Amino acid sequence: MTNEKKMSTPAAPIPERMSGNEAVAFAIRQVNPDVMPAFPITPSTEIPQMVSSYIANGLMDTEFIPVESEHSAMSAAVGAESAGARSMTATSSAGLALMWEELLLAASNRLPIVLTLVNRTLSGPININCDHTDSMGARDTGWIQIYAENNQEVYDNYIQAYRIAEHRDVRLPVMICQDGFITSHGVQNISLLPDQPVKDFVGTYAPEEYLLNPGKPVAVGPYAVTDYVMEARKAQREAMENAKQVILDVADEFAALSGRQYGLFEEYRTADADYVMLIIGSAAGTAKEAVDELRGQGKKVGVLKLRVFRPFPEKEIAEALANCRAVAIMDRSENYSGQAGALGSEVTAGLYRQHSDILAVNYIYGLGGRDFTTEDAAAVFEELREGVEEGRPVGQYRYVGLRG
Repeated sequence: MTNEKKMSTPAAPIPERMSGNEAVAFAIRQVNPDVMPAFPITPSTEIPQMVSSYIANGLMDTEFIPVESEHSAMSAAVGAESAGARSMTATSSAGLALMWEELLLAASNRLPIVLTLVNRTLSGPININCDHTDSMGARDTGWIQIYAENNQEVYDNYIQAYRIAEHRDVRLPVMICQDGFITSHGVQNISLLPDQPVKDFVGTYAPEEYLLNPGKPVAVGPYAVTDYVMEARKAQREAMENAKQVILDVADEFAALSGRQYGLFEEYRTADADYVMLIIGSAAGTAKEAVDELRGQGKKVGVLKLRVFRPFPEKEIAEALANCRAVAIMDRSENYSGQAGALGSEVTAGLYRQHSDILAVNYIYGLGGRDFTTEDAAAVFEELREGVEEGRPVGQYRYVGLRG
Protein backbone atom coordinates (compact mmCIF):
# COMPACT_ATOMS: atom_id res chain seq x y z
CA MET A 1 0.00 0.00 0.00
CA THR A 2 1.04 3.61 -0.50
CA ASN A 3 -0.36 4.79 2.81
CA GLU A 4 2.66 4.88 5.10
CA LYS A 5 4.18 8.14 6.34
CA LYS A 6 6.96 9.22 3.99
CA MET A 7 9.71 11.78 4.36
CA SER A 8 10.13 14.06 1.38
CA THR A 9 12.93 16.45 0.54
CA PRO A 10 12.32 19.67 -1.41
CA ALA A 11 12.45 19.19 -5.16
CA ALA A 12 13.84 21.74 -7.61
CA PRO A 13 10.85 23.52 -9.21
CA ILE A 14 10.38 23.53 -12.98
CA PRO A 15 8.75 26.80 -14.15
CA GLU A 16 6.26 26.33 -17.00
CA ARG A 17 3.12 27.79 -18.57
CA MET A 18 0.19 25.41 -18.88
CA SER A 19 -3.57 25.23 -19.02
CA GLY A 20 -5.33 23.35 -16.23
CA ASN A 21 -6.01 20.41 -18.53
CA GLU A 22 -2.34 20.31 -19.55
CA ALA A 23 -1.30 20.43 -15.89
CA VAL A 24 -3.55 17.49 -14.99
CA ALA A 25 -2.39 15.47 -17.99
CA PHE A 26 1.24 16.18 -17.03
CA ALA A 27 0.53 14.99 -13.47
CA ILE A 28 -1.14 11.86 -14.81
CA ARG A 29 1.95 11.13 -16.88
CA GLN A 30 4.13 11.51 -13.81
CA VAL A 31 1.92 9.25 -11.67
CA ASN A 32 1.56 6.76 -14.54
CA PRO A 33 -1.57 4.92 -13.33
CA ASP A 34 -2.13 1.36 -14.53
CA VAL A 35 -5.43 1.94 -16.34
CA MET A 36 -7.29 4.95 -17.78
CA PRO A 37 -10.68 4.35 -19.41
CA ALA A 38 -12.18 7.54 -20.85
CA PHE A 39 -14.83 8.99 -23.13
CA PRO A 40 -14.51 12.57 -24.43
CA ILE A 41 -16.75 15.39 -23.28
CA THR A 42 -16.16 19.16 -23.29
CA PRO A 43 -14.29 20.71 -21.49
CA SER A 44 -12.35 17.66 -20.20
CA THR A 45 -11.67 16.11 -23.63
CA GLU A 46 -8.11 17.41 -23.76
CA ILE A 47 -7.08 15.35 -20.73
CA PRO A 48 -7.54 11.86 -22.26
CA GLN A 49 -6.33 13.26 -25.58
CA MET A 50 -3.05 14.42 -24.04
CA VAL A 51 -2.62 11.26 -21.98
CA SER A 52 -3.15 9.06 -25.05
CA SER A 53 -0.46 11.10 -26.82
CA TYR A 54 1.94 10.53 -23.94
CA ILE A 55 1.24 6.82 -24.18
CA ALA A 56 1.65 6.74 -27.97
CA ASN A 57 4.98 8.54 -27.63
CA GLY A 58 6.26 6.01 -25.10
CA LEU A 59 6.34 8.47 -22.19
CA MET A 60 4.08 6.33 -19.99
CA ASP A 61 2.75 2.79 -20.06
CA THR A 62 -0.79 3.28 -18.76
CA GLU A 63 -3.37 1.03 -20.42
CA PHE A 64 -5.69 3.51 -22.14
CA ILE A 65 -9.19 2.12 -22.84
CA PRO A 66 -11.41 4.05 -25.28
CA VAL A 67 -14.99 3.25 -24.29
CA GLU A 68 -18.45 3.97 -25.68
CA SER A 69 -19.74 6.19 -22.87
CA GLU A 70 -18.88 7.74 -19.54
CA HIS A 71 -20.88 5.03 -17.77
CA SER A 72 -18.59 2.51 -19.42
CA ALA A 73 -15.54 4.57 -18.45
CA MET A 74 -16.36 4.39 -14.76
CA SER A 75 -17.45 0.76 -15.10
CA ALA A 76 -14.06 -0.08 -16.58
CA ALA A 77 -12.29 1.88 -13.84
CA VAL A 78 -14.29 -0.03 -11.22
CA GLY A 79 -13.33 -3.33 -12.85
CA ALA A 80 -9.66 -2.42 -13.14
CA GLU A 81 -9.41 -1.13 -9.58
CA SER A 82 -11.22 -4.24 -8.33
CA ALA A 83 -8.47 -6.30 -9.94
CA GLY A 84 -5.79 -4.36 -8.05
CA ALA A 85 -4.83 -1.86 -10.76
CA ARG A 86 -4.40 1.85 -10.00
CA SER A 87 -7.13 3.45 -12.12
CA MET A 88 -8.40 6.89 -13.09
CA THR A 89 -10.61 8.68 -15.57
CA ALA A 90 -11.74 12.18 -16.51
CA THR A 91 -15.10 13.72 -17.35
CA SER A 92 -17.42 16.74 -17.09
CA SER A 93 -21.09 17.59 -16.67
CA ALA A 94 -23.44 15.08 -18.33
CA GLY A 95 -20.55 12.64 -18.41
CA LEU A 96 -20.48 12.62 -14.62
CA ALA A 97 -24.27 12.30 -14.55
CA LEU A 98 -24.07 9.25 -16.81
CA MET A 99 -21.57 7.74 -14.34
CA TRP A 100 -23.92 8.21 -11.38
CA GLU A 101 -24.67 4.52 -10.77
CA GLU A 102 -21.00 3.59 -10.99
CA LEU A 103 -19.90 6.45 -8.72
CA LEU A 104 -21.93 4.87 -5.94
CA LEU A 105 -20.51 1.42 -6.68
CA ALA A 106 -16.94 2.71 -6.67
CA ALA A 107 -17.39 4.30 -3.25
CA SER A 108 -19.38 1.49 -1.66
CA ASN A 109 -16.84 -1.07 -2.84
CA ARG A 110 -14.08 1.12 -1.33
CA LEU A 111 -12.18 1.51 -4.58
CA PRO A 112 -9.52 4.28 -4.52
CA ILE A 113 -10.16 5.53 -8.07
CA VAL A 114 -9.20 9.10 -8.94
CA LEU A 115 -11.50 11.09 -11.21
CA THR A 116 -10.40 14.44 -12.58
CA LEU A 117 -13.59 16.45 -13.08
CA VAL A 118 -13.64 19.60 -15.19
CA ASN A 119 -16.70 21.36 -13.77
CA ARG A 120 -19.42 22.24 -16.26
CA THR A 121 -23.10 22.94 -15.80
CA LEU A 122 -25.67 20.22 -16.39
CA SER A 123 -28.39 20.63 -19.00
CA GLY A 124 -30.85 22.08 -19.53
CA PRO A 125 -30.71 24.45 -21.16
CA ILE A 126 -27.62 23.00 -22.78
CA ASN A 127 -24.51 24.96 -21.88
CA ILE A 128 -20.84 24.01 -21.93
CA ASN A 129 -19.53 26.57 -19.43
CA CYS A 130 -18.58 26.37 -15.79
CA ASP A 131 -20.60 25.95 -12.70
CA HIS A 132 -20.59 23.29 -9.99
CA THR A 133 -23.89 21.61 -10.80
CA ASP A 134 -22.15 18.36 -11.73
CA SER A 135 -19.94 17.85 -8.69
CA MET A 136 -22.47 19.24 -6.20
CA GLY A 137 -25.04 16.85 -7.63
CA ALA A 138 -22.62 14.02 -6.84
CA ARG A 139 -21.84 15.23 -3.34
CA ASP A 140 -23.67 12.33 -1.68
CA THR A 141 -22.17 9.50 -3.75
CA GLY A 142 -19.45 8.80 -1.19
CA TRP A 143 -16.55 10.40 -3.08
CA ILE A 144 -13.98 12.71 -1.54
CA GLN A 145 -14.13 16.07 -3.35
CA ILE A 146 -11.18 18.46 -3.61
CA TYR A 147 -11.42 21.75 -5.55
CA ALA A 148 -8.78 23.98 -7.16
CA GLU A 149 -8.69 27.74 -7.57
CA ASN A 150 -6.03 27.71 -10.30
CA ASN A 151 -3.86 25.51 -12.50
CA GLN A 152 -1.15 25.11 -9.88
CA GLU A 153 -3.63 23.77 -7.39
CA VAL A 154 -5.21 21.24 -9.73
CA TYR A 155 -1.75 19.87 -10.55
CA ASP A 156 -0.84 19.65 -6.87
CA ASN A 157 -4.21 18.19 -5.87
CA TYR A 158 -3.90 15.39 -8.40
CA ILE A 159 -0.48 14.35 -7.14
CA GLN A 160 -1.83 14.17 -3.59
CA ALA A 161 -5.01 12.32 -4.57
CA TYR A 162 -3.69 8.76 -4.69
CA ARG A 163 -1.97 9.03 -1.32
CA ILE A 164 -5.33 10.04 0.14
CA ALA A 165 -7.51 7.54 -1.72
CA GLU A 166 -5.26 4.53 -1.13
CA HIS A 167 -4.60 5.15 2.56
CA ARG A 168 -5.59 2.12 4.64
CA ASP A 169 -7.84 4.29 6.83
CA VAL A 170 -9.67 5.74 3.83
CA ARG A 171 -9.91 3.51 0.74
CA LEU A 172 -12.37 5.83 -0.99
CA PRO A 173 -12.42 7.36 -4.50
CA VAL A 174 -11.35 10.98 -4.95
CA MET A 175 -12.77 13.62 -7.29
CA ILE A 176 -10.28 16.35 -8.24
CA CYS A 177 -12.30 19.34 -9.48
CA GLN A 178 -11.36 22.38 -11.54
CA ASP A 179 -13.49 25.03 -13.26
CA GLY A 180 -14.27 24.36 -16.91
CA PHE A 181 -12.61 26.73 -19.40
CA ILE A 182 -11.70 29.20 -16.65
CA THR A 183 -8.81 27.06 -15.45
CA SER A 184 -9.03 24.02 -17.73
CA HIS A 185 -8.23 26.07 -20.86
CA GLY A 186 -6.73 29.21 -19.34
CA VAL A 187 -2.93 29.25 -19.44
CA GLN A 188 -1.13 30.27 -16.26
CA ASN A 189 2.39 30.16 -14.87
CA ILE A 190 2.93 26.94 -12.95
CA SER A 191 5.69 25.29 -10.96
CA LEU A 192 6.09 21.61 -11.83
CA LEU A 193 7.92 18.93 -9.88
CA PRO A 194 10.50 16.60 -11.45
CA ASP A 195 9.23 13.15 -12.41
CA GLN A 196 11.12 11.03 -9.90
CA PRO A 197 10.15 12.95 -6.75
CA VAL A 198 6.50 12.69 -7.84
CA LYS A 199 6.83 8.94 -8.40
CA ASP A 200 8.52 8.52 -5.04
CA PHE A 201 5.86 10.61 -3.31
CA VAL A 202 2.93 8.72 -4.84
CA GLY A 203 4.60 5.33 -4.54
CA THR A 204 3.85 2.00 -6.15
CA TYR A 205 0.35 0.63 -5.76
CA ALA A 206 0.43 -2.80 -4.14
CA PRO A 207 -2.90 -3.24 -2.33
CA GLU A 208 -3.03 -5.70 0.54
CA GLU A 209 -6.59 -6.60 -0.41
CA TYR A 210 -8.60 -6.16 -3.59
CA LEU A 211 -11.95 -7.52 -4.68
CA LEU A 212 -10.99 -9.71 -7.63
CA ASN A 213 -8.00 -11.41 -6.03
CA PRO A 214 -7.67 -14.86 -7.69
CA GLY A 215 -6.01 -16.15 -4.52
CA LYS A 216 -9.07 -15.27 -2.44
CA PRO A 217 -12.16 -16.02 -4.53
CA VAL A 218 -15.32 -14.38 -3.16
CA ALA A 219 -18.66 -13.26 -4.57
CA VAL A 220 -18.81 -9.46 -4.68
CA GLY A 221 -21.77 -7.17 -5.22
CA PRO A 222 -24.68 -9.42 -6.26
CA TYR A 223 -26.94 -8.44 -3.34
CA ALA A 224 -26.62 -7.14 0.22
CA VAL A 225 -29.24 -8.44 2.58
CA THR A 226 -30.82 -6.18 5.18
CA ASP A 227 -28.39 -7.26 7.89
CA TYR A 228 -25.40 -5.63 6.19
CA VAL A 229 -26.36 -2.42 4.37
CA MET A 230 -26.40 -0.09 7.37
CA GLU A 231 -23.07 -1.40 8.60
CA ALA A 232 -21.55 -0.86 5.16
CA ARG A 233 -22.83 2.73 5.09
CA LYS A 234 -21.42 3.37 8.56
CA ALA A 235 -18.03 2.01 7.49
CA GLN A 236 -18.04 4.38 4.52
CA ARG A 237 -18.89 7.30 6.76
CA GLU A 238 -16.06 6.45 9.14
CA ALA A 239 -13.65 6.28 6.20
CA MET A 240 -14.82 9.70 5.06
CA GLU A 241 -14.25 11.06 8.55
CA ASN A 242 -10.78 9.51 8.60
CA ALA A 243 -10.00 11.18 5.28
CA LYS A 244 -9.94 14.62 6.88
CA GLN A 245 -6.78 13.92 8.88
CA VAL A 246 -5.23 11.94 6.03
CA ILE A 247 -5.74 14.91 3.67
CA LEU A 248 -3.93 17.16 6.14
CA ASP A 249 -1.09 14.67 6.70
CA VAL A 250 -0.55 14.18 2.97
CA ALA A 251 -0.64 17.97 2.50
CA ASP A 252 2.13 18.37 5.08
CA GLU A 253 4.30 15.86 3.25
CA PHE A 254 3.57 17.54 -0.06
CA ALA A 255 4.57 20.89 1.42
CA ALA A 256 7.93 19.41 2.40
CA LEU A 257 8.38 18.27 -1.21
CA SER A 258 7.04 21.32 -3.05
CA GLY A 259 7.05 24.24 -0.64
CA ARG A 260 3.30 24.66 -1.22
CA GLN A 261 1.04 24.13 1.79
CA TYR A 262 -2.58 23.05 1.55
CA GLY A 263 -5.34 22.47 4.08
CA LEU A 264 -9.07 21.85 4.16
CA PHE A 265 -9.51 25.50 3.18
CA GLU A 266 -7.47 28.66 2.71
CA GLU A 267 -8.01 31.73 4.87
CA TYR A 268 -7.22 34.96 3.01
CA ARG A 269 -7.01 38.07 5.18
CA THR A 270 -9.58 36.66 7.60
CA ALA A 271 -7.67 37.10 10.88
CA ASP A 272 -9.35 40.43 11.70
CA ALA A 273 -12.13 40.36 9.10
CA ASP A 274 -15.62 41.48 10.07
CA TYR A 275 -17.08 40.14 6.82
CA VAL A 276 -15.99 36.95 5.07
CA MET A 277 -16.88 35.42 1.71
CA LEU A 278 -16.88 31.61 1.68
CA ILE A 279 -16.37 30.39 -1.89
CA ILE A 280 -15.12 27.44 -3.97
CA GLY A 281 -12.97 27.31 -7.11
CA SER A 282 -11.60 29.91 -9.51
CA ALA A 283 -13.92 32.70 -8.36
CA ALA A 284 -11.96 32.76 -5.11
CA GLY A 285 -9.28 34.63 -7.07
CA THR A 286 -11.80 37.31 -8.00
CA ALA A 287 -12.96 37.52 -4.39
CA LYS A 288 -9.36 37.94 -3.20
CA GLU A 289 -8.82 40.83 -5.61
CA ALA A 290 -11.97 42.49 -4.30
CA VAL A 291 -10.74 41.99 -0.74
CA ASP A 292 -7.43 43.66 -1.56
CA GLU A 293 -9.25 46.63 -3.09
CA LEU A 294 -11.63 46.95 -0.14
CA ARG A 295 -8.81 46.59 2.38
CA GLY A 296 -7.22 49.58 0.67
CA GLN A 297 -10.38 51.48 1.60
CA GLY A 298 -10.07 50.44 5.22
CA LYS A 299 -12.75 47.73 5.13
CA LYS A 300 -12.15 44.57 7.14
CA VAL A 301 -13.07 41.81 4.71
CA GLY A 302 -11.63 38.41 3.88
CA VAL A 303 -12.11 35.19 1.92
CA LEU A 304 -12.40 31.62 3.10
CA LYS A 305 -11.72 29.44 0.07
CA LEU A 306 -13.04 25.94 0.61
CA ARG A 307 -10.71 23.31 -0.88
CA VAL A 308 -12.22 20.13 0.57
CA PHE A 309 -15.99 19.79 0.33
CA ARG A 310 -16.06 16.07 1.12
CA PRO A 311 -15.34 15.31 3.89
CA PHE A 312 -17.14 18.47 4.95
CA PRO A 313 -15.06 20.42 7.52
CA GLU A 314 -17.96 21.70 9.60
CA LYS A 315 -16.18 22.36 12.89
CA GLU A 316 -13.14 23.83 11.21
CA ILE A 317 -15.26 26.27 9.17
CA ALA A 318 -17.16 27.37 12.28
CA GLU A 319 -13.87 27.98 14.10
CA ALA A 320 -12.47 29.95 11.16
CA LEU A 321 -15.57 32.18 11.11
CA ALA A 322 -15.90 32.53 14.88
CA ASN A 323 -14.60 36.09 15.07
CA CYS A 324 -16.33 37.61 12.04
CA ARG A 325 -19.69 39.37 12.10
CA ALA A 326 -21.19 37.96 8.90
CA VAL A 327 -20.40 35.48 6.13
CA ALA A 328 -21.55 35.33 2.51
CA ILE A 329 -21.81 31.69 1.37
CA MET A 330 -21.38 31.53 -2.40
CA ASP A 331 -22.96 28.66 -4.36
CA ARG A 332 -22.09 28.06 -8.02
CA SER A 333 -24.95 25.59 -8.39
CA GLU A 334 -28.69 25.52 -7.86
CA ASN A 335 -30.28 22.65 -5.95
CA TYR A 336 -33.88 23.92 -6.07
CA SER A 337 -34.53 23.47 -2.37
CA GLY A 338 -36.03 26.95 -2.27
CA GLN A 339 -34.02 27.64 0.89
CA ALA A 340 -30.33 27.57 0.01
CA GLY A 341 -27.73 26.14 -2.35
CA ALA A 342 -25.78 23.00 -1.50
CA LEU A 343 -22.91 24.85 0.16
CA GLY A 344 -25.29 27.28 1.84
CA SER A 345 -27.32 24.45 3.32
CA GLU A 346 -24.32 22.65 4.75
CA VAL A 347 -22.48 25.69 6.08
CA THR A 348 -25.53 27.19 7.80
CA ALA A 349 -26.44 23.82 9.33
CA GLY A 350 -22.87 23.45 10.53
CA LEU A 351 -22.81 26.93 12.04
CA TYR A 352 -26.05 26.15 13.87
CA ARG A 353 -24.69 22.89 15.25
CA GLN A 354 -21.56 24.69 16.40
CA HIS A 355 -23.73 27.32 18.16
CA SER A 356 -22.52 30.19 15.97
CA ASP A 357 -24.77 33.23 15.86
CA ILE A 358 -23.10 35.19 13.04
CA LEU A 359 -25.18 36.44 10.13
CA ALA A 360 -24.93 33.92 7.27
CA VAL A 361 -26.29 34.88 3.84
CA ASN A 362 -26.42 32.51 0.86
CA TYR A 363 -25.88 33.74 -2.72
CA ILE A 364 -26.10 31.94 -6.07
CA TYR A 365 -23.58 33.14 -8.68
CA GLY A 366 -21.84 32.19 -11.90
CA LEU A 367 -24.34 29.65 -13.25
CA GLY A 368 -23.62 28.56 -16.81
CA GLY A 369 -20.39 30.55 -16.82
CA ARG A 370 -21.93 33.90 -15.86
CA ASP A 371 -19.14 36.34 -14.97
CA PHE A 372 -18.47 37.05 -11.30
CA THR A 373 -16.62 40.34 -10.99
CA THR A 374 -14.80 42.23 -8.27
CA GLU A 375 -17.72 44.68 -8.35
CA ASP A 376 -20.10 41.79 -7.65
CA ALA A 377 -17.96 40.67 -4.72
CA ALA A 378 -17.75 44.21 -3.35
CA ALA A 379 -21.54 44.55 -3.53
CA VAL A 380 -21.95 41.32 -1.55
CA PHE A 381 -19.58 42.58 1.15
CA GLU A 382 -21.48 45.86 1.29
CA GLU A 383 -24.78 44.05 1.79
CA LEU A 384 -23.28 42.16 4.70
CA ARG A 385 -22.04 45.41 6.24
CA GLU A 386 -25.43 47.11 5.81
CA GLY A 387 -27.17 44.13 7.37
CA VAL A 388 -24.96 44.15 10.45
CA GLU A 389 -24.16 47.84 10.95
CA GLU A 390 -27.32 49.49 9.64
CA GLY A 391 -29.85 46.81 10.41
CA ARG A 392 -31.06 46.57 6.81
CA PRO A 393 -32.83 43.32 5.92
CA VAL A 394 -30.61 41.08 3.80
CA GLY A 395 -32.47 38.66 1.57
CA GLN A 396 -31.43 35.03 1.56
CA TYR A 397 -30.80 32.76 -1.42
CA ARG A 398 -30.40 35.48 -4.02
CA TYR A 399 -28.79 35.44 -7.45
CA VAL A 400 -25.74 37.63 -8.12
CA GLY A 401 -25.64 39.31 -11.54
CA LEU A 402 -29.13 38.24 -12.60
CA ARG A 403 -30.38 40.13 -15.66
CA GLY A 404 -33.65 42.07 -15.49
